[in-house]
Amino acid sequence: MKKRNEFLCLLDELFELPPGSLTGQEALADLEGWGSMAVVSFMALADEHYGVALPPRQFGNCVTVNDLLALIGDKLPA
Repeated sequence: MKKRNEFLCLLDELFELPPGSLTGQEALADLEGWGSMAVVSFMALADEHYGVALPPRQFGNCVTVNDLLALIGDKLPA
């Protein structure tokens, strides 16, 4: 659970939110700043922190913050 919270804190930074703001249930469409630049930033975050290279097409099915978490999948340390 700790690593999930760290992931959410990284997303808080990405969206310029106060630490602890995101729970995972938020709709991406409701987040100010979610768009193509945020996708690129998330791709860089995933690569830098988790060693995961994500192709942009994987974001088409993402609706919530939890969907972003699922893209990292088993790369998120326990």
